[in-house]
Amino acid sequence: MNLEYGNIAAAEIPLPLLLEADPSEQRIAAYLPDAWCFAARAEGILVGICVAGVLGPGTAEIFNVAVRPDHQRRGIGSGLLRHGLAELAARGIRRVELGTGSFGHPLTCYQRLGFRVDAVVKDHFLRHYPEPIFESGIQHKDMLRLSLTLEPGAFCEAEVSDH
Repeated sequence: MNLEYGNIAAAEIPLPLLLEADPSEQRIAAYLPDAWCFAARAEGILVGICVAGVLGPGTAEIFNVAVRPDHQRRGIGSGLLRHGLAELAARGIRRVELGTGSFGHPLTCYQRLGFRVDAVVKDHFLRHYPEPIFESGIQHKDMLRLSLTLEPGAFCEAEVSDH
């Protein structure tokens, strides 16, 4: 499969794709307008997105990473994250933060890229989402806050294009 990574305008991202990773339209609407958006395309078709935004000087948060269900578990999300991290580093970002569930495939993917747990936010998914969120038959309740310090030259474009 020929994958290409690049930038995408927020308005071009279909809502159903964003909802794959974040089931709250209200939360998506809050972070999307000022976000940096990165895309993965297979044969020209949008198959994945990564949405990030500035938190403060030199710090960004990854708000959403989503891959179409029919393209999951093929390394697209990891390649997309590597591309997004390279783009963030090129924009002067040195610290990247994100929130994710306390178990599951996304957590493993983030940890493989070097993200470390900073904090546990108890009952986050219970308080901030009206409908329960399940993965592998288990309800998400707590959110892990992860961070990664970007070293100069880390996640360079050469690494990204090899995926």
